[in-house]
Amino acid sequence: MLRRPTQRFWERSAASWDQRIEPDRAAHLAPLSDACDRLDAEPQSILELGTGTGAGSRMLARRFPAARIRAIDLSSEMIDVARRNVPPELADRIELEVADAAALSYEDQTFDLVAQLNMPVYLGEAARVLRPGGHLIVASSLGSATPYYTPEALLRKGCRRHGLEPTGTGEAGGGNWFLARNAQRGAA
Repeated sequence: MLRRPTQRFWERSAASWDQRIEPDRAAHLAPLSDACDRLDAEPQSILELGTGTGAGSRMLARRFPAARIRAIDLSSEMIDVARRNVPPELADRIELEVADAAALSYEDQTFDLVAQLNMPVYLGEAARVLRPGGHLIVASSLGSATPYYTPEALLRKGCRRHGLEPTGTGEAGGGNWFLARNAQRGAA
C-alpha cells in the first residue's frame, strides 16, 4: 500500500537530495562506518539496501577494496543519480540497480554483508540472502529521530526469528547502528 507513494517521494527528491542531505558527510555515514569496524572478517560480496544517491555504496567500496558491492534502491531516479556519482576507480566494483528490498531477486546465501542506512528493515529478505556467518548492519544517521527508524528491541526480536544473532550496537556521529550475524551453519 505504501510502496507507490514512497517510490514517488524518492523519485521527486532524487535531483536535489545530495545538496539537501549531503549524504557523503562523515557524520551521515559514521554509524555505517563504525559498524563496519566491528565485522570479524572483510566481506567479499556486499548488498547495500536503499542506497539513494550511492554514498553508502561508495564508502563500502573504499573501505573494502576487495569487495564487490550491489546497491539497490526503489527509486530509478535515485539510481540514476547514484550511477553519475560513482567515480571511475570504483565503477568496476559497484553495481547499482532498481529493486525492492522487500522482495529481493537474489539467490539465497549470496552476500557476506547486507548493509542499510536510514531505511525500513526487511529482516526476512536480508537473512535469506546472507551467507552463513555473514553480517547485517542496520544503521541510522540520526538515531531514533531517523525516519524509518527501527528500535533495537524490535531488531533483536526480529533477527532471532529469522536466524540472525545480534552481536552488537553502538553510536557514532549522532546516529546508531545494530549488527547481527547469520547464525546458520553450512558452507559459505
